[in-house]
Amino acid sequence: MARYNVKETESKWQSRWETEGCFVVPDQPEKPVYYVLEMFPYPSGRIHMGHVRNYTLGDVVARYRKACGYDVLHPMGWDAFGLPAENAAMENGVHPEDWTRANIEAMRKQLRGMGLSYDWGREFATCDEDYYKHEQKMFLDFLEAGLVYRKKSWVNWDPVENTVLANEQVIDGKGWRSGTAVQRRELSQWFLKITDFAEDLLAGIEELEDWPDRVRLMQQNWIGRSEGARVFFAIEGREESLEIYTTRPDTLFGASFMAIAPNHPLARALSESDGDIRDFIRRCESLGASEAAVETAEKLGFDTGLKAKHPFVEGARLPIFVANFVLMDYGAGAIFGCPAHDQRDFDFAGKYDLPIVPVVAPANIAGTDDEAHYIATYRNRVEAMVGDGVVIQSDFMNGLSVEEAKSAAIAKLKKLGLGEGTVNYRLRDWGVSRQRYWGCPIPVIHCDDCGVVPVPLEQLPVTLPRDVVFDKPGNPLARHPTWKHTICPLCGKPAERETDTFDTFFESSWYFARFCSPKSKNAFDKAAADRWLPVDQYIGGIEHAVMHLLYSRFFTRALRKCGYLSIKEPFKRLLTQGMVRHETYRDEDGAWVFPDDVAESAERGLFHRKTGKTVTRGGSEKMSKSKRNVVDPARIIDAHGADTARLFMLSDSPPGRDLDWSESGLEGAWRYRNRLWRMVTEPKADLGEPDATVPKNGLTGAAGNLRRAVHKTIAGVTDDLNRFAFNKAVARIRELTNAIDDFAPKTGTDGLALREALETLVRLANPMMPHVTEELWAILGHETRLAIADWPKADARLVADDTITVGVQVNGKLRGTMELPKDADNRFTEERAMALEGVVRAMDGRAARKVIVVPNKIVNVVV
Repeated sequence: MARYNVKETESKWQSRWETEGCFVVPDQPEKPVYYVLEMFPYPSGRIHMGHVRNYTLGDVVARYRKACGYDVLHPMGWDAFGLPAENAAMENGVHPEDWTRANIEAMRKQLRGMGLSYDWGREFATCDEDYYKHEQKMFLDFLEAGLVYRKKSWVNWDPVENTVLANEQVIDGKGWRSGTAVQRRELSQWFLKITDFAEDLLAGIEELEDWPDRVRLMQQNWIGRSEGARVFFAIEGREESLEIYTTRPDTLFGASFMAIAPNHPLARALSESDGDIRDFIRRCESLGASEAAVETAEKLGFDTGLKAKHPFVEGARLPIFVANFVLMDYGAGAIFGCPAHDQRDFDFAGKYDLPIVPVVAPANIAGTDDEAHYIATYRNRVEAMVGDGVVIQSDFMNGLSVEEAKSAAIAKLKKLGLGEGTVNYRLRDWGVSRQRYWGCPIPVIHCDDCGVVPVPLEQLPVTLPRDVVFDKPGNPLARHPTWKHTICPLCGKPAERETDTFDTFFESSWYFARFCSPKSKNAFDKAAADRWLPVDQYIGGIEHAVMHLLYSRFFTRALRKCGYLSIKEPFKRLLTQGMVRHETYRDEDGAWVFPDDVAESAERGLFHRKTGKTVTRGGSEKMSKSKRNVVDPARIIDAHGADTARLFMLSDSPPGRDLDWSESGLEGAWRYRNRLWRMVTEPKADLGEPDATVPKNGLTGAAGNLRRAVHKTIAGVTDDLNRFAFNKAVARIRELTNAIDDFAPKTGTDGLALREALETLVRLANPMMPHVTEELWAILGHETRLAIADWPKADARLVADDTITVGVQVNGKLRGTMELPKDADNRFTEERAMALEGVVRAMDGRAARKVIVVPNKIVNVVV
């Protein structure tokens, strides 16, 4: 048989699958449905190894489920809006849409080369007018339903990208794309009321049983439900009071100061007449916006000179500071500081020489002779006492546990009219306004007389103008000479369009529903959505655990409220694949070096192929362009074939763990593909015809053993694929390959057993290596496509073990075990049991009054 021609074979089958519509989803499914979806890509122009792994995992699931008898929806599209296209426009003088469309074309070709089982007829890009016109209508429906509002707000401003970032897009105080320290600015922004669903989003996490625990925990933490108290502190000499939220009202007697956020209304009011406060606020704004940046920065405060009245202690006054560690986004933007029982407050009190009053003591100290010493020496501590204990120095709360004291404090506040118990959430409403061109226009008009006016539905979509100029930073829509000028649909007077565009997470929060009926004149056909949703299996990176997944969960609920959908949760099952990692390399000047540019010799060690400079090998890290530790999938597929790349991605690590790239692992996958090819094309015996029947009970000896191995492998691989243990499935397939290699057929019946084994091997490997197995299926004489063939079924009789372990008791006490043939008759079982050494010793010469045999389980000898 000729050598396997990878390029010719893979191209042939990709073309035939498409021509024959193997993966086209029927409009009216007759079988059970299964929706497989990988997070769709941003069209950067080239796929990377992360794409290869992600899409291979999804393709295995899709092909397997199709073989199991499902109508499978497995679509692909493009998350096409975003700042990278705008940056490319500025750098290369190309229009963002042209850059995006060219990248889509390039990446589509690369993905097709992987042999992925997509229904390409459902493809769309989020920059298609036929896509984003529907989300513009959704926005207007949300507005009518009270889920949208506009207000002036302090936002995270990326000074490089010149746009607003959501809290979730600020990582360690820096923009998630630019890596630049984020600033605080006050802008008028559009918000979606995700907080309306905070409790429901939190409760729904419990039902997501097939999501990774760490993703569920990350969402729980981001929503951040806490129970506490609203407390109102009167401000001496002023009419207004200062509202705070606290989860520790039990520590109110330990309060020694108040602190407000730099952008708190009180701070702003004071800054109008106090230049020093104004300067301090500016310093705070340059710090950054994220909680991480605030937590790691030095804790700074400015004493306003104002005093707050303590709600419980008559005559006690607490200084009010503006502090850089208080966020306006949490609670009411103000806190009371209890230094003894909060580390941040402890550090702040030490810096500004404020009282530190312990009001909670360990249970073994409170109320004992050691309590006085605990109080007297507290300031000598280096850390605040933040654990549980018993309340002290707190009047009516003394002797109570922390939880009891919280309830008592809230009851007292309510009685005094100074507070109440409340639930608070860390989650904040989603600011969706972005100051950029390449995004979906927000469909509202600003009229001096009528205010904010929705764009009439018949005028949707509001499209982007082509004639924009990127000659300076900022949003070119705001500078466009004609596009933003329009007529108010209510009064007919001149008005202006909204020049902000949507955050791109807006598009990715509902795309999964559009795939159900991408040609629908509506956002999606409700019957089709009801049929396919929720997505049965969603696959993507852990980096989207909060932003994309939380927004999608919210969006689904909002769409349900507005009558679009019947479901609440978009994704039934979630798989977060690990990263693809590679060793890093640096040359002698410290510059990163691509792995393909590294050579090695016995004399020189590692060196740069082009420059000749010495190269040092570093640790294995996530593949990234910045560190140049990337491998081009196109090179791998061109040299080894898509099947080889796919098999390697599945073989070396469970899908949820990081995978270390290695040339040796790739070579191993390539060798296995060639071995499979030779095994089938050069069989060791006459295999007979494809339709030949294998005797059900007539195979004995080596042929019978091979047949049992085949059916055990079917059962094992099926179980592995159901559990996403793809690496284990590959290992089982390799074991079966070894068993076939060891088989030495001697008779015609043996040839039939070999055919069954080879056909099963090809069928089991098909989801992983679809091209070579499709070719081998045809070589084995089958005219139907393996891509649409049924999954093999294991014979339960052959899967069951031939021997079992049976315990033997004497008067109910275990005295030994024995290996028996399955379903051995009772007489044989009894004879073996009575001969066991432990049984003979336990009987000690006494006669057996009764022997009870429970077949295949246990024997009990009664003496």
